[in-house]
Amino acid sequence: MDIIKSLAAELSLDPAKVEATVALIDDGCTIPFIARYRKEVTGSLDDTQLRGLYERLCYLRSLEERRGEVRRLIDEQGKLTPEISKALDDARILTEIEDIYRPFRPKRRTRATIAVERGLAPLAEAIFAQKTPKNKLDELAESLVDPDKEVSTPEDAYAGACDIVAEQISDNADWRKFIRGQTLNGGEVVTKQAKDEDSVYSMYYDYRCRLNRLPGHRVLAINRGEKEEFLKVTIEAPRDLILARLSGAVINKNSPCRELLYNTIVDSYDRLIAPSIEREIRGDLFDNASEGAIQVFVLNLKHLLLQPPLKDKTVLGFDPGYAHGCKLAVTDHTGKVLDTAVIYITGSKERLESAKRIVKNLIVKHSVDVVAIGNGTASRESEKFIADLLSELHGETKYTIVSEAGASVYSASKAAADEFPDYDVMQRSAISIARRLQDPLAELVKIDPKAIGVGQYQHDMKPARLDEALGGVVEDCVNSVGVDINTASSALLSYVSGITTASAKNIVAQREDKGEFKSRAEIKKVPRIGPKAYEMCAGFLRVPGSDEILDNTGVHPESYAAAKTLLSELEYTEDDVRARRLGELRSRSEKYGIKRLCEKLGVGEPTLYDIIAELEKPGRDPRDSMPPPILRSDVLELSDLVPDMRLTGTVRNVTDFGVFVDIGVHQDGLVHISEMSDKRISHPSDIAAVGDIVEVKVLSVDVAKKRISLSMKK
Repeated sequence: MDIIKSLAAELSLDPAKVEATVALIDDGCTIPFIARYRKEVTGSLDDTQLRGLYERLCYLRSLEERRGEVRRLIDEQGKLTPEISKALDDARILTEIEDIYRPFRPKRRTRATIAVERGLAPLAEAIFAQKTPKNKLDELAESLVDPDKEVSTPEDAYAGACDIVAEQISDNADWRKFIRGQTLNGGEVVTKQAKDEDSVYSMYYDYRCRLNRLPGHRVLAINRGEKEEFLKVTIEAPRDLILARLSGAVINKNSPCRELLYNTIVDSYDRLIAPSIEREIRGDLFDNASEGAIQVFVLNLKHLLLQPPLKDKTVLGFDPGYAHGCKLAVTDHTGKVLDTAVIYITGSKERLESAKRIVKNLIVKHSVDVVAIGNGTASRESEKFIADLLSELHGETKYTIVSEAGASVYSASKAAADEFPDYDVMQRSAISIARRLQDPLAELVKIDPKAIGVGQYQHDMKPARLDEALGGVVEDCVNSVGVDINTASSALLSYVSGITTASAKNIVAQREDKGEFKSRAEIKKVPRIGPKAYEMCAGFLRVPGSDEILDNTGVHPESYAAAKTLLSELEYTEDDVRARRLGELRSRSEKYGIKRLCEKLGVGEPTLYDIIAELEKPGRDPRDSMPPPILRSDVLELSDLVPDMRLTGTVRNVTDFGVFVDIGVHQDGLVHISEMSDKRISHPSDIAAVGDIVEVKVLSVDVAKKRISLSMKK
C-alpha cells in the first residue's frame, strides 16, 4: 500500500501536500506549529484536519506493519501462496488481515485440533472434497477406529472429522466477511431485563434495534447496562439466510454427504462463527460509538476552554458547603489572591449575620465586581444568600454560577499545593472557582479533562485514546490563544507547542530566579529549550513587556524580517503597531498587490495574511468575540418554572441526543434533539456548542425528579 496515496485519496488532498505534511510530522514538528506556521506546505489544513491525518497515518503504518508480520509468519510455515500474498496486499482494514491469518494462527486445543491428533484429518479432507462415495467414506471411517485414541466407533470418527471441517469453514476469510456483512446489515441487537428492579436502563428492558441503525450513545448505554447486570444483550442475525448462502457455497450439487455437511455447517455457524462475529461486531460498535463520543467530548471541551475570560474584574470565589462552611477567596484582575475567609450560612441567626458582615466587608474592601458561586453542594442556599446580600448593598456587584467540576480534584493535587502552599485544600477550591471565571483556559488546563464534566460515558472509553484526544484539543486551544510567558503557570506552559512538562517547570524556575523574560530570544537560555523546541514554541509565547513589539504577537520570529519589511513598504512604523493604527493594513496590502508583497517579503499568501492580522490587532485574544457569561442579581427556583416560560440560558453540555442548558435553577434542563430546531438536524453540535447563550422555552417540569424539558424552537 502506498500510504501517501491512500491518505490523499481518503482525505481528498493533494498527494504532494500530504507527503510534505508527513515529512514535517516525521521531522518532529507539532500539530499546532504545522497548522499555524506551515500553511503553504499543508494547503492551510487546520488543527482538526491535521490530527485526523496524523491518526490515519498512524493507523495505516500499523496496518502495514501487521501486514508484513502476517506475511512473514505464514511464509515461515511454508504456506505463503501467490493467492494469499495478493489477498494480503488487497486487505484495507486490520480485520481482513486477521481473517486471512486465522487459519495459520497457532491454536489452543480445540475439538478440531484434538480430532487431528486422533488421526481423523484424512476423513475430514474426504468429506470436505465431496468426491468420495458414501460407502468409501464409511470404509475410511471404519479404518480410523482406534479405542486407544478415543475413537471407539465409526460415528466417533465422523464426529471428529466434522469438527475439523467445521473449524475450516469458520476460518475461511471470504465466508467470514460475508457473514459479518449480513449480520451487521440485517441483524438486530436485542436487550432484555436481567434484574427485577427499576433502573436508568428501564427503556432497554424490552428493546430491539437494527445494528446498522443503532446510535452510538445507545451502544454505550446498553454496554454499561450489561456490565452492571441490569441487561441481557444478544444479537439476532438473519440465520436462515446465512445458512442458505453458506450451504450453497460449500455443498456441491451432487455431494455424497449433503446432510452431513449441512449439519456441520450449522454446527460451525452456531458454535464457532456466530459467537465470534457477534464479539467482533459488538467490539466494532463500541469502538465506533466511543470514537463518536470522544469527538463530542473534544468539541465540548474545546468550546469550554475557549470561553471568554472575564477581564479586568475583581472576583469573589464562593465555594458552597454545609458542615465545613463556605470557603471564600477574592482575586484581583490578574488572578492574584487578595483575601480569604470561611463563613456559615446555615444554623443560628447569629452565624448568618456574621456571614453577611464578612462578605459585605470583602465586597466593599476589594471593590468586588462579580461573585462566582460553585454549583456543588449547598449552591442553592449560597445563591439565595448572595442574591439577598447584594440587594441590600444596592451596588453594581453581580453574581454568576460557575461549574466547579474538577475543582476538588485540582485543589487536592500536588500542582495546587505547589502553586498555593500557604492555603489549605478548601481555600484552593474557592481560588480555582474565582479564577476559572476570570480565565477558563488558564485554570481548566490544570485539571484532568475527564474531570471537567462535558463528556458522555467517558468512563467506558479506552483511557489511552481518550487521553490522546483530549490532550490534543487542550494543546490546540492553548496555542490558538497564545500564552504570556511571564504569568502562565507551568501547567499552562506544558501545553504550548514544543514545551515539555520539564521545560515548563524550568521556564517558571528561571522566571522566579531571574525575573520576567524581557524578550522571546531569552527563552533560548532556558534548560531543555533547544533550537527545535524554540522553533516550535516561540510563536505561541507572548512577552508583553518586550522592546520588540512583535514578541507580543502571533508572528513567528522567523517572519520578523518579513513583517518589518511589510511595515516599511506600506509606510508604517512600529509605533503605529503599538498605537494600534494599522486598521487599514489589509486594504493597503491588497492595493499594493498581494503577490507583489509575497515576492518582496519571501513568504506565501497564507503567511502574509496571518502577519497582517497580527499587526492589525497585536496581542489580540480570539476568545473576546465569544458571548460573555450571564451575570445575575436575583434567584430563580425550580418551582418558579411553568410551561411556556421563556428564559435565557447557557449550554453546559452537548450530547448525541440533545443539549443541557443552565437556566439558573441549579438543575440543567434538557433540550432534546427533536426540540432544538424547526428543521431536521443530524447532531446537536450542528447548531449548539458549550458556552452558547440560547433562548429556551419551558416544556415541562418534574420537581420530584428534578427534570426540566426545554425547547429551542421558535
